[in-house]
Amino acid sequence: MSEFIGALIFILLAGPVFVLVMAAERTWLIRQGKHDAYNLRESLANIGTGLLYKTGDAAFLIVAGSAVYLGAQSMGLQWTSGSAVFDFALLFVLVDFTFYWVHRFMHTVRYGWAGHWVHHSSERYNFSTALRQTPVVSFNGIMLLSLLPPALIGFELKYAIVALELNLFIQFFVHTEAVRRLPSWFEFVFNTPSHHRVHHGSNPKQIDTNFGGVFIVWDRIFGTFVDEEDAGVIRYGVDNRPATTLNPVRLVFTEFVSMCRDVIRYRDPRIIWKHPSWVEETYGR
Repeated sequence: MSEFIGALIFILLAGPVFVLVMAAERTWLIRQGKHDAYNLRESLANIGTGLLYKTGDAAFLIVAGSAVYLGAQSMGLQWTSGSAVFDFALLFVLVDFTFYWVHRFMHTVRYGWAGHWVHHSSERYNFSTALRQTPVVSFNGIMLLSLLPPALIGFELKYAIVALELNLFIQFFVHTEAVRRLPSWFEFVFNTPSHHRVHHGSNPKQIDTNFGGVFIVWDRIFGTFVDEEDAGVIRYGVDNRPATTLNPVRLVFTEFVSMCRDVIRYRDPRIIWKHPSWVEETYGR
């Protein structure tokens, strides 16, 4: 239980930081003449979905996630280098590597998209968008996949949770248009606002690209990287099944319900593991 209390304290401390950063970004954008970059109702909805996400995430980890992790850890390698600093650095890179593949799965498989659609459903891109999440990614076990490799290697649960929460905390800061380009060496290694803007784009060149969490090198290695200069004009949001509500509860379950309805409507379970756009391409709408 102590690892979850520690994670909760980390989240509670992160909350005020997020609010201050959002306020600073909004002020800066208004001074730049971008008065529509933030919408109060949408920002509140984003914060609401974020609270639902973290509440569901904590509940899942306490009830089921910890048992799965500890079970996998008991069968793992129990590896350690003897250096706490090296071990945590390795753990952090490993969590980010597995996050890349889990994130890619969430974009290319409808079951995964059911837990990720809400994050891409906003047509605005600002720091509040980072909080636009859903507890479905916890309940359907997707985010738990990010923790299984560390468990099998033998890392302790409390450190794995800290590594994942730190990873997600850092990712908050790439959700902005206020920062254009960073030094080229940094852009080459790390995920940045420039790279992540492309990821949130809905034009053909931008879809299913730049899945990296903290490091963008995974995309460069596995062929999913697209530079912002080559991506064209970025249009945020989703083309198929756009959001029609700002009710946080409806937002977090919209796509999961839509997936279930499509399976029933077309009597085709393949929809669950096909690409999110497959049902439109196959059946039209």
